[in-house]
Amino acid sequence: MADVEMRTESKDDDWVRIESNDGFSFLVRRRVANISGTIKNSLDTESGFSEAESKTYVAREYRGLIIQKLLEYMCFKAHYDKVGPKEEVPVNEFLERIPAEIVLELLLAADYQEM
Repeated sequence: MADVEMRTESKDDDWVRIESNDGFSFLVRRRVANISGTIKNSLDTESGFSEAESKTYVAREYRGLIIQKLLEYMCFKAHYDKVGPKEEVPVNEFLERIPAEIVLELLLAADYQEM
């Protein structure tokens, strides 16, 4: 049983690549990438997708800035996911880093990524 837990834990700590349609490439921990349901399903070894074998998810419909902001949110969520109910999460600090001109595009991307 401990062996299964160790393999799952090490799998979550491995790195995956997220690529945008304009050539930007981001390396993130799998546990962070798994916050997106779409990316998680694509990178799942049981899925049979080529992304699972290459550990690379290509987001053909999004430019680098949008992927960057999605990944910032995913890192923010992963970091504050285990915060207790009495601790304050600085949501406004995160929201201030989102330029107004990309809000709609970012919202549509987050919806597609199941976040």
